[in-house]
Amino acid sequence: MANVNIKFNNKDYLLSCDDGQEESLKSLTKFLDKKYSELKDKLGNIGENKLLLITTIQLIDEYFDLKQRVNQQKKKLDNLADKFQELKKLAIKYKEGKDKEISKLNDELDKFQKTVEENNNLYESMLDKTTESLEKILSNTESVSKIQ
Repeated sequence: MANVNIKFNNKDYLLSCDDGQEESLKSLTKFLDKKYSELKDKLGNIGENKLLLITTIQLIDEYFDLKQRVNQQKKKLDNLADKFQELKKLAIKYKEGKDKEISKLNDELDKFQKTVEENNNLYESMLDKTTESLEKILSNTESVSKIQ
């Protein structure tokens, strides 16, 4: 435990705090003393206890207002997180649908390529046979021409 000398309402006090918390205690006390002095200037000398009570009530009021705003922001963040999760699910579903479409199109493309290859092979075969037939006809025609 550490001991800290602080000043509040122009009076010195010796307070204890955990080691390492000295600066925080000084800062908090300075803040409280400022609020207290502002109220004292505003309300006059109405007694230290009453002034401390009013100061405390104002600080608690500020605390609760801040807490309420934090809770409202938390709710907004929670709503945004829910919407984000919903969008994420929709995006995943959309992607899965597109992946299926792509897979289907790839299958159709593979089938088309096989059909083109088969037709190309058939065409080449027909060309080869036609060429052979024409060569035979030409050869026969030449043979008949030589005989005459």
